[in-house]
Amino acid sequence: MIETRELVKSFEGFHALDGLNLSVPAGAVYGLVGPNGAGKSTLIRHLTGIYRQDGGEVTIDGQPVYENPAVKARIAYIPDEIFYYNQASIRDMKTLAKSEFPRFDEARWKALGQIFELDERAPMRKLSKGMQKQAAFWIALSQRPDFIILDEPVDGLDPVMRRRIWSALMADVEESGTTVLVSSHNLRELEDVCDHVGIMKSGKMLIERSLSELQDNLVKIQLAYPDGGALPEGLEILHQSSTGRLQQLILRGSAVELQARIAATNPLFLDLVPLSLEEIFIYELGGVEHEIANEVL
Repeated sequence: MIETRELVKSFEGFHALDGLNLSVPAGAVYGLVGPNGAGKSTLIRHLTGIYRQDGGEVTIDGQPVYENPAVKARIAYIPDEIFYYNQASIRDMKTLAKSEFPRFDEARWKALGQIFELDERAPMRKLSKGMQKQAAFWIALSQRPDFIILDEPVDGLDPVMRRRIWSALMADVEESGTTVLVSSHNLRELEDVCDHVGIMKSGKMLIERSLSELQDNLVKIQLAYPDGGALPEGLEILHQSSTGRLQQLILRGSAVELQARIAATNPLFLDLVPLSLEEIFIYELGGVEHEIANEVL
């Protein structure tokens, strides 16, 4: 399990993380999302032991991460910008990884070579960003980590390679119980692979739940009333729009309960539509106004 408790980090008086609590269950695929500047990358640098916190705790399986080589040896981390030594080849970076990660698996390295189809002798600096990402995944998955932490992991990869990488990651989760935390702006892709989601804002965890719980707590409803018909009182309406008689509502609450309450008011038409993770993200952060403000900025 990956956990933070009341995590605080400041830079020149600015609170990048402000009492943040995070809990990633063992064996989960956890999607970390939030607007730009929410503190996601700062959080990840604490989870990987790069930053030392100003306050609070950062633990993996109950052990502190910072300056703890035994814990770090269980973590594979792929940042948005891949690190490599300027003159290093893929093989050189693999050799470095073998020296730092005792569970590095040569047999897996050879098997994964069939997926990535890269030349081990190729200098990292001469590879495209997408090929550097492939090399990073090749090395990371060969480490046989217990925890994989990813920051915009498939940015720059073509659709075929994205699918291959996600398939390899999901196989590790299923077969080895690997825990994966992934930060990405591609919410549609996260929706396909994540079973838990944390939404950050202003250095805090706004909401943290399983994806199914998130989807059960926000409901999109389309309905139409005859003349004189009206919604029941006491609904928590996050958004409401209409075209003629047809209304569209985003409501907070249980889908089953909301459908029963609204059906009791005898609408002419009533339909519940599942929300995407992107829609949940928008409405949890303040609704359409937040979306429009981001587009203008």
